[in-house]
Amino acid sequence: MTTINLRKYFYWYKVDEYIEVSDEVAEELRADKDYEINHWRRMKRNKSNYSLDADDGIEHSICEFEPSPEEFLARAVTIQRLCCALNHLPPAQGRRIDSHFLLGQTITEIAAAEGLDESSVRESIRRGLERMRKIF
Repeated sequence: MTTINLRKYFYWYKVDEYIEVSDEVAEELRADKDYEINHWRRMKRNKSNYSLDADDGIEHSICEFEPSPEEFLARAVTIQRLCCALNHLPPAQGRRIDSHFLLGQTITEIAAAEGLDESSVRESIRRGLERMRKIF
């Protein structure tokens, strides 16, 4: 059994308080304290302490909140309605809209893959979007 000072390991202890713990627990507490000190040193050495005023976008990622259940449900319903509208299109229009908006292909790539002119693919996508608006 080893006697340790709790104030040394836990910041909320303001006065010395000694207790006896097993050797394994004492060793684990020492290892944890060493890890914290080494972590702090690595942060300082690598200058990896971040400021929210650094204007590098980190504050945006911190301030982003999870959507509420209502927002999540509204998004799910909207996605379901968009998929339903996309499925009601003719196969060629649906395939072109899917390739352009969901897969990120350009109109030139779609036209080359299907062996068509760019203007016909562009017009097909435009008409498909109009039909989707009517269905949606």
